[in-house]
Amino acid sequence: MSTACLCAVATEAKVWAMQVPVRELSTADRAELERHFLALDPEDRRLRFGAAIGDATVRAYVKWIAFDRDTVFGVTDDNLRLLGVAHLARLPGAAELGISVLSGHRLRGVGGALMARAVMRARNVGLRTLFMHCLAENDAIMHLARKLGMDIVTQAPEADARLSLPPADASSLFGEVLEQRVALFDHALKAQSRLLVAALKGSASGA
Repeated sequence: MSTACLCAVATEAKVWAMQVPVRELSTADRAELERHFLALDPEDRRLRFGAAIGDATVRAYVKWIAFDRDTVFGVTDDNLRLLGVAHLARLPGAAELGISVLSGHRLRGVGGALMARAVMRARNVGLRTLFMHCLAENDAIMHLARKLGMDIVTQAPEADARLSLPPADASSLFGEVLEQRVALFDHALKAQSRLLVAALKGSASGA
């Protein structure tokens, strides 16, 4: 990936941080992650995982996400429902990225924001290669991969996208800190708003 392209991604990431806050998730979010993946319809699950899978497989996948090794990012709505998720699975010297966005919330920058955040994390932890494996018919992921400048090899019905990552720099390190702080602030505001709404409803029903 060229330096110019990386600069463009970094700039977009800062914009997305303000428009589409991306928060790093933890084991405390496992139940919400399960709800997110179960909310994907059969076709979206097939595109995300490369094969048709049932609820039991989805639950097993979420259960075995290793947060001490991998990184998971999420974008939520005002009710803290996960609209989009990126799973950055660590491998020796590399990482595999998987992204899902709920139907009805696409084409709003969610997938791009998740991908930019994942690239930033991969660089900052010293990984040199990021790759994505998907079905060649997954137009949304293929579009994101091309936009990022990934090298794509298609062998029907599958496609592999690969991106060589440069070392971390001051911009990527500061950018990730900024994005997480913005996302945590956004999450706190949404949580507080939910509590306030619940309290007002309780007062109204008790009146």
